[in-house]
Amino acid sequence: MDQPLLRRAADCRVARISPADTNKFVMTVDPLADRTPFVSVVEIFDIGGKTPLHGHRQAHEMFYVLSGHGRAHCAGKTYDIAQGDTLVLPPGMDHVVENTGSEKLYCLTVMVPNEGFAEMIRDGEAMALDKADDAVITG
Repeated sequence: MDQPLLRRAADCRVARISPADTNKFVMTVDPLADRTPFVSVVEIFDIGGKTPLHGHRQAHEMFYVLSGHGRAHCAGKTYDIAQGDTLVLPPGMDHVVENTGSEKLYCLTVMVPNEGFAEMIRDGEAMALDKADDAVITG
């Protein structure tokens, strides 16, 4: 990448990794297309939705809560998260992030390095944003 990147929300890929997942991703920075060392998404968790238990061998992962309430389970501890909170996980730490609120949970999620995350999103099921998603993503 040798030029600034500007991507409008309407131009972002929206996908769910697998049909059974309870969250979808709006890919704001795609390391494959944009030639960046990281991936950035807005992760949208359905009510009651959560990630599967997982970890990343080499990547740091950051969640910044844009809207909603949730809980993160990491390294045997539980953290309540809400709008304005930042959670950073080091490589190798298994974790689950779940929506515990009565509305969707929206997180800006950044992973450095990509470690295959963008590829999973690209290979996933294409989705659309509903009115609530669009309001949070575009303001």
